[in-house]
Amino acid sequence: MAHPEGDALLRTYKDLKVWRKAFGLCTRVYRVTKAFPAEERFGLITQARRCAVSIPSNIAEGYARETTRDYLRFLWIARGSLAELETQLMLSRELAMAPGDQLSELLADLAEVERMLSALIRSLQRKSQSASPRESS
Repeated sequence: MAHPEGDALLRTYKDLKVWRKAFGLCTRVYRVTKAFPAEERFGLITQARRCAVSIPSNIAEGYARETTRDYLRFLWIARGSLAELETQLMLSRELAMAPGDQLSELLADLAEVERMLSALIRSLQRKSQSASPRESS
């Protein structure tokens, strides 16, 4: 399967800019949720962290798949996790579970990852539409 940004530049999923940004977002979500109220340990903290982990994990898993179709499927799952995480961060901000500036920064980072992920999805969709049926199946 051909990967975007030129095969010579990408040796592993860790070379993907979107994966690095998503990984950074994940680590920041973990740090910020440490300050959430203890009663949210099995609520928003767990939910937000699972979603945050899912984003770079699905980007990595998709990259390792054999077909562009599989890669895209995992990127769409990552995008769904982004939407879930955004909802949870918005709720956390509304309920003042952490300083508003921290949550606003996380939401801005999340929006950047979403833009990058959407661009990668569009790029792969274009490549798969112009590729032979065997490469994109």
